[in-house]
Amino acid sequence: MAVAVLRRRFFLQSRRETTGKVGDMFCISALNQQRSCFATSNDAVSEAHKSKKGKWFTLPAFTPVVDASSLGKVLSGNLTDLNGGNATAGASTTALKWVVRCCPQLPRSLVQKLFRLRQVRRESSNMITSDVGVQNQEHRLKRVAAKDLMNLGDRILLPITVEELPSEKHEYHCNDEEINFVHSLELYKDPSIIVVNKPPGLPVQGGIGIKRSLDELAATYLRYDCSEPPRLVHRLDRDSSGILIMGRTQTSATILHSIFREKTFGASNNDIDTKKRILQRRYWTLVIGSPRRPRGLISAPLGKVVVDDGKSERITIVDNVQTMSSQHAITEYRVIKSSCHGYTWLELSPLTGRKHQLRVHCAEVLGTPIVGDYKYGWQAHRKWKQLSQSNIEKNLDENLPNRKTHPFGLDLESGSILDKQPHLHLHCKQMVLPNVSLALQNLQLSAECDLSELESLKFVAPLPSHMQRSWAILNS
Repeated sequence: MAVAVLRRRFFLQSRRETTGKVGDMFCISALNQQRSCFATSNDAVSEAHKSKKGKWFTLPAFTPVVDASSLGKVLSGNLTDLNGGNATAGASTTALKWVVRCCPQLPRSLVQKLFRLRQVRRESSNMITSDVGVQNQEHRLKRVAAKDLMNLGDRILLPITVEELPSEKHEYHCNDEEINFVHSLELYKDPSIIVVNKPPGLPVQGGIGIKRSLDELAATYLRYDCSEPPRLVHRLDRDSSGILIMGRTQTSATILHSIFREKTFGASNNDIDTKKRILQRRYWTLVIGSPRRPRGLISAPLGKVVVDDGKSERITIVDNVQTMSSQHAITEYRVIKSSCHGYTWLELSPLTGRKHQLRVHCAEVLGTPIVGDYKYGWQAHRKWKQLSQSNIEKNLDENLPNRKTHPFGLDLESGSILDKQPHLHLHCKQMVLPNVSLALQNLQLSAECDLSELESLKFVAPLPSHMQRSWAILNS
């Protein structure tokens, strides 16, 4: 109201033909009063804004992030131009995705509920110019929906009560011996990934009846200085062993997910050119019997069947894909070494990533079940004949380390082919994958960098003790 009165007085005064100091002084006075009024109004808005922000938990300002899924396709060789698909995901990042990215400790279900109850706000900043040419920054606080797209500089505000919520994940408390054992599993670490040599018998994920799992242990003791816990990007069966890759950030985990997914997608579409295999996995396994050919390519679809009146399930070869749901599965194999005792060492290279793929292909296609696989090779193990220990065990005791107990109740020493019930002989021995950390560093320097010649990382994991003993036995 005061501003309107001043404007009217100024307009009437300007129409007078009088000149002199009185008119000039009035003009300056009116202008000063108007500016003072604007300043007072802006201060009031600023104070009100600060008061409102005290009720909210403010997330960092939004900045465009790498389109991790597209980058994974580029590194897999299935997308040639990252810039053609937009190197950043700023144009497609929703408010929900930004909250999940900034607050990984919050349960996703809770975040979705906050959006449904319309308790999430977005603060946008705009520059406005007053009638007298003074620029001020205007902060607007509005409700935001989960699917609303983020703009550069936007801030998301959550109810202040989320700061008081306990962490969703339970942190394990281990003794020094157990912590040292977890650290000893580490093969490699960089800002984007961490690689471990999973021991047999340790579950990768938690579940009913599982007290310790590798992902929970890694979240507590392999996080180091990273604000986020390592994330799984692929799986290994509980009784198998070998190389396991985890993403240290949500971005790197998404990239790795995309690489593993694109590998399976490409192989399922008969794109199995060796030169194009950016991701390579090689398993060593000991099987009962010997394949008819020293090397070959297995292409057999897999499907799930329910057994024991619905109490359990198993994977099997699907003969008629028209009548039963199935997934394409491809495995390369080659014979490493045969034994006169009726066992064969194989190298398996899965070109797709299906559940129990290697175990089913060995048992049902090659007719050579894996030693220690009682699920798919139970018939062969019913006829199991324990090798004569005689002088073999004596020679082994001289060449191999003494048996000892391990943390978490793991039995890592027994289980060779000399034992009555051998452990599963399936180990992910080697893996080659793109250098995700280097790719992200290059993109930070230039969004138009060439990733086609990016170097790869190669990892090798030594065989577990029971497989080392079996190897030594068959070579003695």
